[in-house]
Amino acid sequence: MAKSYASTVIGASPDEVWAHVRDFNGLATWHSGLVAQSEIEDGLAGDQVGAIRSFTLTDETHLREKLLAHSDLERSYTYDFQKTPFDVDNYCATLRVTPVTDGGGSFVEWWTTFDCDRDQQGHWTDFFASQVFQGGFDALKAHFA
Repeated sequence: MAKSYASTVIGASPDEVWAHVRDFNGLATWHSGLVAQSEIEDGLAGDQVGAIRSFTLTDETHLREKLLAHSDLERSYTYDFQKTPFDVDNYCATLRVTPVTDGGGSFVEWWTTFDCDRDQQGHWTDFFASQVFQGGFDALKAHFA
């Protein structure tokens, strides 16, 4: 199983950052450079475990992801792919916001584990960390600048 990981520090409180990212359906509002539109299927809420996020990337690629866990206490959520164009299996990702105790701010982590062909592991590990996760961090930093 491969793991892709990225983290950053954002100069806003964890409660502020979490309020901005906590809605599983809010991806299009804060990761707008990547996500064109998003909706939760079947009328569920964006913080309701079991919700399916159906979204389209700016290049018109369509994905579906299922919310597996959501915690306001831990300021985190976990989700998996239900439909993806990416050549990976068993994708499970977590986004978490925690406080930076020395000086304030937020430590934001985003990681995934997944299976793929061994010769593609480096590609997918880099892709998720540098394209997906870092792109989201860049958007968050711009929002809170």
